[in-house]
Amino acid sequence: MPPIDESQIRIILLDIEGTTTPINFVYQTLFPYASRKLKSFLQEHAQDPEIQSSIQELRGQREADERNGLEPPAWQDHPEEARLRSSVAFGQWLIARDSKCTPLKTLQGKIWQHGFTGGELSGEVYPDVPIAFERWRRQKRMICIYSSGSVLAQQNLFRTTASGDLTPYITAFFDTRVGAKSEVESYKKIAASLSYEPKQFLFISDAPKEVEAARSAGMQAILCERDPESSSSRCQSDAIHSFDGLIPD
Repeated sequence: MPPIDESQIRIILLDIEGTTTPINFVYQTLFPYASRKLKSFLQEHAQDPEIQSSIQELRGQREADERNGLEPPAWQDHPEEARLRSSVAFGQWLIARDSKCTPLKTLQGKIWQHGFTGGELSGEVYPDVPIAFERWRRQKRMICIYSSGSVLAQQNLFRTTASGDLTPYITAFFDTRVGAKSEVESYKKIAASLSYEPKQFLFISDAPKEVEAARSAGMQAILCERDPESSSSRCQSDAIHSFDGLIPD
């Protein structure tokens, strides 16, 4: 593990996918659920102003993707039924591509909320996560989450784990509305929003580009590789494989 200055750390900023939560849960449970429920959700909430706004933003995203040389599904605005079909087809296309675009994440979060509330979905975290949360709270350190999934989705995931509701441990949630996770400026915004210096943060993620962006913003940062065998090109000393022993009492 790369050296960190524990005495400086006041906030532990965590990624979700591959860090607190198994990647398979996201790709094999959450994404298929959202894709499967997208049509019925849009049909049911088509007149909701917030959903209408998200659909309009999806249309703008589709135009941008087409300009960038991608080949998204065709889009029709009229009649309304055609617009709904276009929204569903494009949304499912984005889900299959693991798009991080904000309107998709907003819709996914609302769809997942129905699943979590109705008991079809429950949050999943690694066994060491609740233990670490309790340890860091004893140390009076703040725990925050920064994920490409919407804040709503983050809250529902941590609220419904087998270990119970973990949201009381979490001070703040951040999503792509603060900026992309690979951009240095995003981490500066998070630090400023909490009125702490970047050096007082420890960011943990399974994505090297995100770790590098956080470090460039002045944060301490560690790569989390939950499966050491999955990336033979990485030196194991450059990553942690669990939260056990990270900032011990």
